[in-house]
Amino acid sequence: MLKVLDHLEEWLISFLMGAATLIIFAAVLHRYASGLPIPGVQDWVLGLNFGWAQELCIIMFVWMAKFGAAYGVRTGIHVGVDVLINRMSDRRRAGFVVFGLLAGATFTAIVGTLGATFVWENGAHQAIFQMLGIATDLPEGPTTPDLEAPTWIVYSAVPLGSYLMCFRFLQVTWTFLRTGELPRHDESKVEGIEDTPDAVKEGQP
Repeated sequence: MLKVLDHLEEWLISFLMGAATLIIFAAVLHRYASGLPIPGVQDWVLGLNFGWAQELCIIMFVWMAKFGAAYGVRTGIHVGVDVLINRMSDRRRAGFVVFGLLAGATFTAIVGTLGATFVWENGAHQAIFQMLGIATDLPEGPTTPDLEAPTWIVYSAVPLGSYLMCFRFLQVTWTFLRTGELPRHDESKVEGIEDTPDAVKEGQP
């Protein structure tokens, strides 16, 4: 379970980015193919509806941004100003670091809770009650203009991404308390690519 959580953001972002790329590519092809005067083919292409593609891709990029923020906490790529803190004694620096991480966890937990409340009141409660077979007179929530999908599904990115970000803050805090180390992002290294041996670097056979 923990192994799945270790790279959850990468998998979600990779899937969303790949899917969005394919959808945009198909929509562009559809736009150009619909202008080709080929009997039969043009009528079939014009019958395809890709009006939802832009809205779906915007939603997917919003989800990418929310989970990308959690990835940033885990890997230490968020921008931070720590010049003053790094000049403090180790004990005082550790106190400020822990305070900052716990403040981030508290803030994201609040945002996640407010987001969950909004999603619940925006139609999720009616959908869940209906799925469980519970009789309710609650009205259905609003839907998106093009996809006509429930907006509570779209807005679920806020509580899910925020709670995951909160978990990453707590995870980094626990690691810092045990080891005294914070995640650092090395711009010169790409994850998944092994370091090149020194002999190859120097051009030796």
